[in-house]
Amino acid sequence: MIECSWKANFGIECLTCGFQRSFWLLLKGDLLNSISIFPATIPFLLTILITVLHLKFKFRKGTFWILSMFVFTVTLISVNYIVKIINGDVFV
Repeated sequence: MIECSWKANFGIECLTCGFQRSFWLLLKGDLLNSISIFPATIPFLLTILITVLHLKFKFRKGTFWILSMFVFTVTLISVNYIVKIINGDVFV
C-alpha cells in the first residue's frame, strides 16, 4: 500500500488515512472491519458511482443526489477525524 505522505512528514494522520486499508477489506468482503477503519469508504464510492451514472444518463435530480452524497461523505470524514483526535488515535 502507498504510504501516507502527510503521516510520514508530519507524524499525524490525514483526514483520509485508512481509506486504502478500508477499501482493501471491502474488496475482500470484510464489511464490518472496512467500516470500522474508515466509515466513509462506501459513501465515497457511491458518490463516485452516482456521479459517473449521472454523467452518462443525465438523471433528473442527479445533481441533488451528488451534492447530498458529497455532504454526507465529508461529514462522515470530519466526524471520524474528530473522534480520532479525541481518542488520541491521530498521533503516531
